[in-house]
Amino acid sequence: MLLLCCSLLACLPAAPPAAALPRPGAAPRPATDAEARTDAYLAALRTAGPDRSRALRRFFLKLPKGGDLHNHLFGAVRTEYLIALAAGDGLCIDTATLTAVLPPCGPGTRPAADARDDRAFREAILRAWSMYGFPPDRSGHDPFFATFDRFGLVPALHPGQVLAEVADSVAAQHQFYLETMVNPASDRAGQLADETGWDPDLPETYARLAAGGRLDRVAAEARRATDDAEAGFRTEARCGTDRPRPGCRLTLRYVYQAFRGESRERVFTELALGMRLAETDPRFLAVNLVQPEDGPVALADYTVQMRMVRFLHTVYPRAHVTLHAGESRPGLVDPEDLRFHVREAVDIAGTERVGHGVGLRHEDDWQRTARTMAARQTAVEVPFTSNAQILGVRGAAHPFDTYRAYGVPVVLATDDPGVSRTDISHEYQYAAETYGLTYPELKDLARASLQYAFLPGDSLWQGNPTRDGYRPVAACAGQLPGSGRAPGAECRALLGASAKAAVQWREEAASASFERTFGRAADGTGGPSVA
Repeated sequence: MLLLCCSLLACLPAAPPAAALPRPGAAPRPATDAEARTDAYLAALRTAGPDRSRALRRFFLKLPKGGDLHNHLFGAVRTEYLIALAAGDGLCIDTATLTAVLPPCGPGTRPAADARDDRAFREAILRAWSMYGFPPDRSGHDPFFATFDRFGLVPALHPGQVLAEVADSVAAQHQFYLETMVNPASDRAGQLADETGWDPDLPETYARLAAGGRLDRVAAEARRATDDAEAGFRTEARCGTDRPRPGCRLTLRYVYQAFRGESRERVFTELALGMRLAETDPRFLAVNLVQPEDGPVALADYTVQMRMVRFLHTVYPRAHVTLHAGESRPGLVDPEDLRFHVREAVDIAGTERVGHGVGLRHEDDWQRTARTMAARQTAVEVPFTSNAQILGVRGAAHPFDTYRAYGVPVVLATDDPGVSRTDISHEYQYAAETYGLTYPELKDLARASLQYAFLPGDSLWQGNPTRDGYRPVAACAGQLPGSGRAPGAECRALLGASAKAAVQWREEAASASFERTFGRAADGTGGPSVA
């Protein structure tokens, strides 16, 4: 890894000036009366008095925010909860590395339970397992990624409980859908990969993987592990009882994550397993590549891995693909490694969404890539906090406005909110305050998080809503929540047949309620006070 030779932000280009950017694909849509009143309330909050910060936080916490499409399950859980689980399990903490290890606690370790009463020990674990207290003016790249090996044992022992905790946190943020990244049976997949070996002839490698039902057996193990995790989730969350936790109401699906820093045979096998699950188990929808994009293996094998995805998609055409791409910046990698990652994810792998995409403007002919993404409706998943912590990229240095100007669908996400110590409400508030977004723009960002989800079924919206605006399909035209009209038979049929449309309807109903509450505040007829 190259050392930084200048300040984090000085190394980065500013956003292109407005005159250099094309106009967005669609003119700003007209706001409804309810949206205009809610936007007026938000504008008043921005100039409110000493309680401004608290009032803004309340507004963004209550704001309906669709779904989270870029979320790593084990990185999403609160660090305090992980410490409590470790203590309850009798795990030990290596005092040199602050890594959780199995008991008994011998020399060089302390019981995790000591963190209950020893505040300094507890804070040391918090700092080692998350970005707690990390200085915002320092590069957090290495500290961020180092956390996972330290706490990884804990959620691995409690996948169901972690799932319940994360689901509750998503529901508390007024979201209705979660696609979270997991990797059940990855150890068994690694064994199969080592047995199979690597051959640059991808069809031959795949044939060896699948021979004699070997890949099927690993997929069956992954399904059993997922069954066990979901059973633990339902028990922990009290789903189906008269006291269900909020997470029970969440629509939940999985993205299988392959580790891009591993050997070629292991990456290929994990991708194949994930795509097989996505075609045979409705709980799984897609695959992704994770781990630092700037790692030596990830850099050396980047194009090879894109070709793996492309080939496997011919075998499993119904599996979806979303890829971390462009999660880098100058000073972190050599200039030649900044020139093609987003482009190859789009052009070679055919990804349907791009995770992070921060490095876009450093790539060769990036404008063509942006236009291609817009034409294909290839969305970019934007987690502002982790982009700032890992890459030091924020504000004008972030290509958020560039993507929007080119008509690329943008969805806000959290990435690893437990590690980052953030939540989706903070991401929306950051977007609004940094880029001057109006309430209708925030509402459409929330809609985008469901429109570009991989949840199956027909959409509530017609055409290309990023380009043309969010217009309901004919079956539900004039019948959205807040219209005063109940959905007719055709609209009800759509909602009953489509998981995607059903969740989108929940978002619209929540938005209508939100606008009634905060819109009344703007016109003085009730609702929260601005002061």
